[in-house]
Amino acid sequence: MDTALVRDYLTDLQGWIIGRLEELDGNPFRRDEWTRPEGGGGISCLIENGNVFERGGVNFSQVTGNALPASATAARPELAGRSFQAMGVSLVLHPRNPFVPTVHMNVRFFVAQKPGAEPVAWFGGGMDLTPYYGFEEDAVHFHGVCRAALEQFGEQTHARFKKWCDEYFYLKHRKEPRGVGGIFFDDLSEPDFDTCFALTRSVGDHLVDAYVPIVERRRDLPFGEAERDFQAYRRGRYVEFNLVYDRGTLFGLQSGGRTESILMSLPPVVKWRYDWKPEPGTPEAKLYTDFLTARDWI
Repeated sequence: MDTALVRDYLTDLQGWIIGRLEELDGNPFRRDEWTRPEGGGGISCLIENGNVFERGGVNFSQVTGNALPASATAARPELAGRSFQAMGVSLVLHPRNPFVPTVHMNVRFFVAQKPGAEPVAWFGGGMDLTPYYGFEEDAVHFHGVCRAALEQFGEQTHARFKKWCDEYFYLKHRKEPRGVGGIFFDDLSEPDFDTCFALTRSVGDHLVDAYVPIVERRRDLPFGEAERDFQAYRRGRYVEFNLVYDRGTLFGLQSGGRTESILMSLPPVVKWRYDWKPEPGTPEAKLYTDFLTARDWI
């Protein structure tokens, strides 16, 4: 188990993705290096009011602590109280054009330790797509790249991680998915470090292929205030999920992480309405009926 190797990969991934996104948007990302008093630090890279992205962040962090927070031990209570090291790259992009979907990607690595015991290490991550106006071509493309990222790791891996994503990115209080899904995995340690690291790298390396072609197809579609209004309303669901359910957000807040970096995932313009429903037969209604379902896209 080589934690330096994982760190080098993650920092290289952050730089490579940012370079591609800067080409796409035409504006640079702001780079903000920070340290954490309890141990560790990171590099937050943010774009706001760009040509394509109203807000976007690609963050690297590597933090340590004396005890894993509750969000990290919910599924593994035997690790409660162990010291930890956690590192990862987290990405969220909120485009300005309502016809371009929001995307999220995260790849991460944890090591939990206690005196006299072997370290326990695992990987997690995934990517998912959140459209405001649905295009079947985009959903099929995104899921196809997700499948390609996992095809060398067993026939059932993609199906398992897709189902995991559908179940994880689900707003229980709304009884609806956050978007069209993708892939998600956590607590990955079998069969061995090398295989799990290779799978995690493949997920990170496929993000650009999964998302950039969709942006290029939709970025110049004309839109008006009605589409922006619906985008802001649907962004409210994104905020609700991240603040209520997302394990990464909860881990960051519970472990005393850097608030600005943790909450960079929130969109800049959001609206809520009381008991609002789209008119039947509209493109807004089609999002609910045709896209916010746990569908087999490929």
